[in-house]
Formats: sequence, C-alpha cells, structure tokens
Amino acid sequence: MKELEKIYDPSSVEDKHYKKWVDAGYFHAERDPDKRPYTIVMPPPNITGQLHMGHAMDETWQDILIRYKRMQGYAALWVPGTDHASIATEAKIVAKMKEEGLTKQDLGRDRFLERAWDWKKQYGGRIVEQLKKLGCSCDWQRERFTMDEGCSKAVLKVFKKLYDDGLIYRGERIINWCPHCKTSISDAEVEYEEQDGFFWHLKYPVAGGDEFVELATTRPETMLGDTAIAVHPDDERYTHLHGKKVILPLVGKEIPVVCDTYVDREFGTGVVKITPAHDPNDFEVGVRHGLPVVKVLTDDAHMTQDCGKYAGMDRYEARKAIVADLEAGGYLASIEPHKHNVGTCYRCGTTVEPMVSKQWFVKMVPLAGPAIEAVRDGRIRFVPERFDKPYYNWMENTRDWCISRQLWWGHRIPAYYCDDCGEISVSATPLTVCPKCGKPVRQDEDTLDTWFSSALWPFSTLGWPEETEDLKYFYPTNTLVTGYDIITFWVSRMIFSGLTYTDKAPFDTVLIHGLVRDAQGRKMSKSLGNGIDPLEIIDQYGADALRLTLVVGSTLGNDMRFSDEKVKASRNFANKLWNAARFVMMNLPEDFRPGLPASLTMADKWVLSQLNTLVKNVTENLDKFELGLAAQKVQDFIWDVYCDWYIEIAKLRLNSEDAAEAGSARQILVSVLVQALKLLHPFMPFITEEIYTALPGASETLMLEKWPEYEPQMNYAEEEAGFEKVMDLIKAVRTLRADMGVHPAKRTSLIIETADKTPFEDGAAYLAKFAFANEVSFTEKYTGDTKGVAQVVTHAARAFIPMMELIDREKEQARLAKEKAQCEKEIASMAAKLSNEGFVNKAPAHIVEDMRQKHAAAAEKLAKIEESIRNLG
Repeated sequence: MKELEKIYDPSSVEDKHYKKWVDAGYFHAERDPDKRPYTIVMPPPNITGQLHMGHAMDETWQDILIRYKRMQGYAALWVPGTDHASIATEAKIVAKMKEEGLTKQDLGRDRFLERAWDWKKQYGGRIVEQLKKLGCSCDWQRERFTMDEGCSKAVLKVFKKLYDDGLIYRGERIINWCPHCKTSISDAEVEYEEQDGFFWHLKYPVAGGDEFVELATTRPETMLGDTAIAVHPDDERYTHLHGKKVILPLVGKEIPVVCDTYVDREFGTGVVKITPAHDPNDFEVGVRHGLPVVKVLTDDAHMTQDCGKYAGMDRYEARKAIVADLEAGGYLASIEPHKHNVGTCYRCGTTVEPMVSKQWFVKMVPLAGPAIEAVRDGRIRFVPERFDKPYYNWMENTRDWCISRQLWWGHRIPAYYCDDCGEISVSATPLTVCPKCGKPVRQDEDTLDTWFSSALWPFSTLGWPEETEDLKYFYPTNTLVTGYDIITFWVSRMIFSGLTYTDKAPFDTVLIHGLVRDAQGRKMSKSLGNGIDPLEIIDQYGADALRLTLVVGSTLGNDMRFSDEKVKASRNFANKLWNAARFVMMNLPEDFRPGLPASLTMADKWVLSQLNTLVKNVTENLDKFELGLAAQKVQDFIWDVYCDWYIEIAKLRLNSEDAAEAGSARQILVSVLVQALKLLHPFMPFITEEIYTALPGASETLMLEKWPEYEPQMNYAEEEAGFEKVMDLIKAVRTLRADMGVHPAKRTSLIIETADKTPFEDGAAYLAKFAFANEVSFTEKYTGDTKGVAQVVTHAARAFIPMMELIDREKEQARLAKEKAQCEKEIASMAAKLSNEGFVNKAPAHIVEDMRQKHAAAAEKLAKIEESIRNLG
C-alpha cells in the first residue's frame, strides 16, 4: 500500500500509467477460442489532423466501450489508424510548396509523392500521440494506414473485381467539380447552404419570326453552353414551337426546341434552357435527344477560350458582363431575387460547379439494394434508430458514385491505356505492356476517392483480402461509433462494401453521437473563433476531466454543449474521489486485509445494496449504449452515496474503541471503493488506476480486473429501505435547523414518533451525530408538551425538537405554512389523476395503485403538518 499525494495532479499520473499500459501490452488483443471477440475499428482521422473536440468525443465513447468489454472478459480489439485524406493532404502540401515558389508540375509526380510520404512521416503520427494523451486503449501493434501495403492491396482487388463485374465504368457524366481543389468530388462531399441569388428572366428569339420565348436561370453565364430549350410535350402554350428553333442570345446560333417530360409545366414559364455540360438533369435530357455537349467553364471556373469576349473571365465576372450585354441587347426581361440551396465543397467551402467530365464511376443501384436490406432485416441497427432514415434516404436515391480524383496523393487508379491499339486494361498488379498488342501502356493519372479505401476499413485493417486469422476471429466487427455527419460519406459505403466483398455485414451496430458545440450551442469553427483545443483542456484539467465532460449529460445522437463550467465540475469530482480515497487509505493499518466482514450493520447493507443496484443499472445502460446515463449514475453514487453519506457514517465506527467494529468499517469502505473504481474506470481510466494500484491487495492494473456483476444475495431491500427512512429524517432535521438558522454546535434532544422503531433505533448513533442531538428517544405516540417544540415530518416518522428558545417562532410558522401549501398542491394533483376515469381505466394497475398509496401518504403527512401548526400555537 502506497500513500496518495495530498493533491491530485493529473500530469504526474497520466503519462506514467499510459506508458505502463502500452509497455505491458494490456491494449493488445489476442485471439482466444475461450473468449468472445469484441471489435471496434476507429474512424481513421486524417494525417493532416489536429485533435479537436469531435475526435475527443468520438474516441472517448469508443474507449469507454472497449474498456468495458475488456473488463467483461471479451477479447476486446480496438483497431487504430489514420487516413491519407487525399484532398486535404494534397492541399496542405501544395500550399507549403507555394511558399517555396514551387508547383506540382515543377516537381513532377514522383518527386511530389516523395514529399507527400515525408509529410505523412512528419505529421501522420501527430494525432496518434494526441489520442494517446486522451487515454485511448487501442491496440497500437495493429495500427493501420489507408495507404499501407495491406490496405492498398485490398483497394486494388476491389477495383478489379468491380470492373470485371461491370460495376465500375469510365464515361462522360455530370460530376461535382471543385474549382479550388481542382478535382471531382462525390455527391456525399457536397454540402448545401442557402444563399441569396437571383432568377434572371431571359428572352430567346424564335428563329424566323418576331416571337420571344421567356425562361429563367440562376446561372446566366452557362447560357453560352445552351444546346437547346425544352418544353413539356403536353403544354398547349408551346405546341406551335414543336420542331422549331430559337436563337441563342449573344451567340447568335440556332438551337432546337425539344419536348421532354422533365419540364415542369407549373414552374415559371414552363420553358427551360438545356446546358448538358453543366447540369445533371440537362445532361440526361441531352442524352435522350442527342444534343451536343458544350463546356464553357475551365477547371478553375473561368470561361473557356471558346467563349469569345468572355474567354478567361472568372465565372462571376463573366456573369456580370453577360447580364449587362443581355440587358443592352434587349434579352433581359426581369431580375427576381431568389434564395436557393447552393452546393459547396465539404473541404474548402467553394461553390461547386456541375460539369461534364470523363471520370470513373461505381454503379450504385446493384450495391445499394443488399445494403438497404441489411438494415431493414436487423443485421445492422442504428442507435438511435431514427438515424436509419437518412441512411435509407441516401441509399434509395443514390446515384452512381464518381470515384476518380484529379490528384496525385492517393491510390492511383489501376487502369492502363494503350495508345497504339486503344485497349483499356484494369489490373491489380502493375502493367508495362498492353495484354492485347504488347505495346507500352500508360497508367491513368487520377487517384481514387479517399472514401473508396475507407469503405474497406473494417476488413482491410484485419488483413483482407488474405484470409488471416485475425479476420476469421475479429470480423465482422461489433460497434461502429461515429457522428451523424458521415452516415452518407462513410457508413453507407462500409456497409455495401462489407456485404459485397466479404458476404457479411461489417458491424452489427452503428452508434451515433452528435456534435460538440460551444456553451452557446454554436458549432465550433475557425470563423467564429470558438474552437476549444482538447489538449489545452487536458493540460489544464486532466484527460479524465475532459472524458467525463464529453460523456456526462450526453444523449445518443444529440449535440452537446461544452463549457468551462462543465469541465471544472468534472475536475472537482476527480478531486472529491481523490480526497475520499486518501481518507480511506489514511485509516488503514499496515496489516489490513481486504474482504467483507462477517457482520454487517444497517448502513453497511444500505451501501452494499445501493452498490449492487448501481452495478445492475450501469451494466444495463452500457449494454444499451446509454453512456451518459451510466457515467452520471456512477458519479452520483460516488459523490452522494459513498462520499457524502457512507464515509461520514463510517467515521463514527473508525473512531470506535471496538477494534472489530472499526475493522468492519474499513473493509466495507475499501470493498465499495474498489467496486466503484471498476465502474468508473472506462470513463476515467487514469485516476481510477492510480487509486486502485495504491490500495492493499490490488493487482498490477485495474483495466484487466473483472467487471462487477449484480449479486441477488447483496440486495438488502429491507435494510436499505430502513436506512433511507433514517436518512430522510436526518435530512429533514438538518433542513429545519438550516431554515431556522440554528448553529450546528447547538444540540438538543430528539424525540421520534414512529410506528416503525427498528431502523431508527438501529440508526440512533447516526441521528445523534448528523441531526445534532444530544439525546435520542422513541415513542409510538408523542404525549408531551408541544409548546416550544419544533417538529419535522417524514413519511415514516415525526421528530419533536425542544428548541423554541433557539428559533424565531414566526419563521417556523411561515415554514410550516409553506410546507402545508406544497403538500396540499401535491394532494390536489394526485386527487385529480385518481378522479380521472381515463387514467384509472387505462394506466397499468400497478401505477394506479402506486398513485393511491402516494396520495394516502401525502394526506397523512398533511395531517401531521397541521398538527405541528396547532401545537406551535
């Protein structure tokens, strides 16, 4: 047994224990046929990343689950890793090179990739070290990276299989193009925000006459790429235009009028411009009618060289010039203010341009069907269940996934082109010559969407496509913990990938948490300057305080507010626990032996029964992923039950001259403390480890101790109820004295009227100590003088305190009047329910009976209060 420092200093404890855990291999999960596996794969943070509050919450929740399952005896594996994050990482490297006056083209692909790998080596481990500061008990021996050899092998195999199965194809389609990142992005990577804009109502002259056709657009600069206008075939207003042409303003060329049911007759004028190169719906219309595709925007959102006087202009500069020229030419009918949702790049926030481009796509409909069914039939469940709705919505309305990116950092597309014979070959192994003609081939310049490799994460990290022993034992994984913001990005893709390539759902549960917001409920962002650095919180308050703050008060799927006050409260709880443990240990002799005493007092049985119930409830909460509730219950038990009540009660026995009585108190104090530390350990691993390993008889680590189990024989319901009656009376007396302003040093006798004397007699010593009584006596019916006697009433007893000389009589009358009014209010409320036939007839019988009993008890309490008022005179 070692002595705890007077003040708890997290900085002197956390790094020490983490190093011990890692060096001893406690986080490493071994395959064990006698154990059930429990697996979590960490959502891999970007190698560009800095730990933020979202990471801290995500990893804390995962660590709580993995520590809990480890203590329950599972072979608990938490696979850590990082993501190459192609767009974000390449942007960082390019920005760094810009400071040196260099571009990607200056270096060439090979030298650029050398820089990228150097970047990964320099910064890739930064967030890993930060995760360790948080206490993450990952199996670092199995750490993975999305571009390591094994994961890359998996990517190549999947691409080849999908291509051979006809599910990957290359073609010209409308994609989302980010002019800033200069790459395509998938639909899931487009974030929509409401922006103020306009409808420009334009007039297109009908060829060969004086008629104009009016239509509206929010993007007038794209009109230079119009190759038709469209009307609904059944719209009688435009039947006379069928087969005719209109003249494209400013350009002067004739374009056809096409009839297509895509057009909404009720919207606007019922006429739309068709720009196949820059709108996904227009592209489909163009395919149906064989329209030419004319691109008018470059990759950096400037007008192309084919755009005449507007060539080279930025898209918004060109918009102003084109609108001005349309107005000057008489082609602008009107301008209408219009709010609309505009797609922006999730990474940089730039407005995305729909643009026709030759890209690689995955056919999603065949893959989405089984993935939808896996959630519908319960093989995979979302917690909370409501998050299956955005999942279904995304998967049921999915479009083909654009997987190619115009980047150099990432998994290069394994497609090879023969310029001699035109053959396109896809191979999981490098090709140098064409399989068809034997001439040299060149590999596709593009890389794959980052999410393509992340989609394979649950099984590629365990060795797939090899049939490894880890894959056989630990896959499928169990719980995926993530935020609701990447259900479409990542969760959906992992589900269809697992089902397609392994024939198994990759996990059975998707546990969704919300975002961490600031104290005002705002999203943390650089622009608001309200971001909070978790590492600074750890330095100031300790990792345990941060972890507890990120779980207590959290509810599944909902955002939570983070504030300095909350983390201080968590720090204060750690100090409370520390001081309680120090007190216990200071009262232990050198020869102390842990265990439960043969004889138990009412207070002992109360605290053991409370602890037993806590074990049951916390275990149930954790099994249902109610982490916030579980943490709150453990905290409340330690603070309220153990520290504020039991330790204070035990002090009476610790100071007893009876050695057996003192020894019994010590054993209960230590036994309850150890069990409480086990329950708290997943939430606050560092402080619990430090206290536990200092206790006599402790093993070398708490994290491998057995999780407490509910024991029916420890359910002392009768003694627990009895002690609660004593506590209620103590609290009532203390409240009375506080309301009357009586100093604790002033003691009086205490006469207790009750029909249930046993618990009060057993608790006489506690009543004397904590109700400030110099003498405690009992009676079934008080017959003494009530003048000058204060009274308190509980459901089980009434106490008479001869202390009128110490109090203000008028204040006591006011207190009783207030208590009477409150009791009458409660009685009226319960009476209203009991007189409601709907409640009585429809509510479960036990609830109605419980209400009747409460009503009777409240009526009895009111009678006692009224008697006290009469006795006060």
